[in-house]
Amino acid sequence: MLKEISAQKARWALAHNPDIQLIDVRTAAEYRQGHIPGSINIPLAHIQSCRIPKNEPIFVCCKSGGRSRQAKDALVAMGYTDVTNIGSIDGWILSGD
Repeated sequence: MLKEISAQKARWALAHNPDIQLIDVRTAAEYRQGHIPGSINIPLAHIQSCRIPKNEPIFVCCKSGGRSRQAKDALVAMGYTDVTNIGSIDGWILSGD
């Protein structure tokens, strides 16, 4: 399952499936300024270090959708089988560190 979905569908999925791992691929500094609650920060430059099991569902996000698209492609190339790009975090209620 390799796709992109809307923020509305992503919110519903995250609320109803606790197994989904949400990865924010922005830089650590950007992440500290605000992120989707429950997300983990793996900057795009370090996506190769992802250690989530390859069959677990993963959503990826960033500021505008470009880096998350790149991260999705990289994860798929690494053998991940259930990666969804949810694109931009704009419009989400964010929490800060």
